Amino acid sequence: MRSDTRRAPVALAIPAAAAVALLLLPLIGVLTRTPWSGLGEHLGRPEVVEALKLSLVVSLWALGLSLLLGVPLAWLLARVDFPGRTLVRSLVLLPLVLPPTVGGVALLLGFGRRGILGGTLEDWFGVTLPFTTSGAVVAATFVAMPFLVISLEGALAGLHPRYEETAASLGASQVRVFFTVTLPMVAPGLAAGAALTWARALGEFGATITFAGNLPGVTQTLPLEVYLLLQDDPEGATAVSLLLLVIAMAVLVALRGRWTGAAPASRRRRRPEAETPTDTTTDAANDAATDAATGTATGTATDTATGTATDTATVTATVTATDAATDAANDAEVAVVAVAAGGVAAGGVAEPVAVAVGDTPGARVGGGEPVAGDGRVSAESERWSLSARVTGFTDLMLDAEPGTTIAVVGPNGAGKTTLLRAMLGLTNRSHAELRLGDREVTALPPHRRAVAWVPQDGALFPHLTALRNTAYGMRAHGTGRAEARRAAQQWLDRLGVGHLANRRPTQLSGGQAQRVALARALAARPRLLLLDEPLAALDQTTRARVRHTLRHHLSGFGGVCLIVTHDPVEAVSLADRVLVLDEGRALHYAPPAEVSRHPRSPWVARMLGRNAWAGMTTDDGLALPGEGRIVVADPLPEGAEALAIIGPEAVSLHRDRPRGSPRNVWPGRIREITTVGSRLRVLVASDEVPDIVAEITPHAAAELGLAELTPVWTSVKATEVTLVAL
Repeated sequence: MRSDTRRAPVALAIPAAAAVALLLLPLIGVLTRTPWSGLGEHLGRPEVVEALKLSLVVSLWALGLSLLLGVPLAWLLARVDFPGRTLVRSLVLLPLVLPPTVGGVALLLGFGRRGILGGTLEDWFGVTLPFTTSGAVVAATFVAMPFLVISLEGALAGLHPRYEETAASLGASQVRVFFTVTLPMVAPGLAAGAALTWARALGEFGATITFAGNLPGVTQTLPLEVYLLLQDDPEGATAVSLLLLVIAMAVLVALRGRWTGAAPASRRRRRPEAETPTDTTTDAANDAATDAATGTATGTATDTATGTATDTATVTATVTATDAATDAANDAEVAVVAVAAGGVAAGGVAEPVAVAVGDTPGARVGGGEPVAGDGRVSAESERWSLSARVTGFTDLMLDAEPGTTIAVVGPNGAGKTTLLRAMLGLTNRSHAELRLGDREVTALPPHRRAVAWVPQDGALFPHLTALRNTAYGMRAHGTGRAEARRAAQQWLDRLGVGHLANRRPTQLSGGQAQRVALARALAARPRLLLLDEPLAALDQTTRARVRHTLRHHLSGFGGVCLIVTHDPVEAVSLADRVLVLDEGRALHYAPPAEVSRHPRSPWVARMLGRNAWAGMTTDDGLALPGEGRIVVADPLPEGAEALAIIGPEAVSLHRDRPRGSPRNVWPGRIREITTVGSRLRVLVASDEVPDIVAEITPHAAAELGLAELTPVWTSVKATEVTLVAL
């Protein structure tokens, strides 16, 4: 089939063709005028060979000096926002636009015998640069180093800092991160810049002849040899020019074929979208073994408190299965969610800016080194509490006992990620005074805090295998290579991905990559574990499986774990406590069941699938903004801010104004109808009250003849409305 290609407009094609001709014709001239029969003789002359050797020496030394000075400069420009950065970047670019001879004059005035620094170098160190081979190296470095800095700075700017921040959280110092993570990940940009730098240094003429002169065997490089040959032997000059042309073209071909990110087709691999059947079977077997070893409840949820069953039903209804194995996993999730919500007593609500955690419900064991058996860690391992005072954009106090898992929820911009980054010491928006166990870590750099961070995508280092990724933190802490890899393999085995140890991150599915990221964080033996939406990027099937694995291994973690999430299933099934943030402040802090029954912010209520209206309490209910009001069966004292919570299943829809018991009746018009499982959610807009969502069956919708923009009446019984004081 013929591909669909766009034709270039004539007005653009003609100038483009002229540009190509302008670049190509001189090269054709060199090729056509080259004395091919005497090419070997011309290139084999002693003076040409000597100039070639000197050019290689000068260009390689210039490359080495550019790497030594240019790599740190590129990192500084890309990673540090310092005063005068724009000026420094302009200085880097200056040799590219400066005429080479002007550059040579500038070098003479700076490093010549009467220059600013030249006299000092000669008097104190006996170093003379002008008209020496060293001077030729300096001249070549001056004009060539910008190619390296610009190329590498661009590569560094394209590298997301989360890889370096994750490495620091695993215990690697800044220098170690630079050499083991940053440089390997920007290697293509570094190699491209190095190749261009070498080629530019090899062909340097103007600055060299001005600053270092044209001394045979000392500073007479190939470009200078071409200049001399043009006067006496044009054919010889053409032959040497061809040599330089071939070298330049070879560099460009190498760059295009290897260093622009386009890997050869034989080496390209596509990251699988889902786990293979073999991996799924292995995961299921590991999960089953985990359940058997730990006694995780996966059977029924009928013995849980009935008061919580309704609360958790809405939360867990969003988890759907696509095959039999997934159905079983999700059934286990629902059961555990119900047990977690019903079995935890509702605790008191702490002050908005000071939250504290008591003894964690359930038996937990200490964290640390993995041991043989089912993958749980030894009960004799260390345990670390958390005490934090966070100020700035996020402002709160947080105290937690060892083994506590805290779900951090809130709308976008609430300060959730800022809280985690403050714990790591990676942000200026907030500052955390942090104590882990008996150790004060506030003044320590990130790599010495023992705080491990797993960002949303896991941030696995793409140049390392799963095994080496997992061993990275242990190696950073000084563990020997063999011991680190042995322990890393154990962690991968325990999370069900041991058979993937030799795969690169691009060869892993989303669920597999998240398990490797979790293994890497736990293997580093952190005292505080921070998970930033660890399951957000996974599909529903994989999410249930990874959530199950995550819950099991968090139960054996001896420190405190903070999980940022927008998923109510994660908050209920993984956490002992839920921390609700809004605009950097703590609004609610309680067990999941308490937060589910009495959400204290509209965002949490909507996350749980409820209607939430804010207003001021009255003698019989709540006064809404405008003239709206809602009547409740159990009103609060008058004059206080409160939130009216209405479950969508408690909202009735009618085509005519209803008669009878409902005390809250409002007219409206259907704005949207969406399908949620086997039911429909109907969004109704009203001029009297805020938008309200009703949940009905498809059969009821058909009987009422509902469609978008259909006028309807909504009604809610006073007994179905819960007021929560703010």
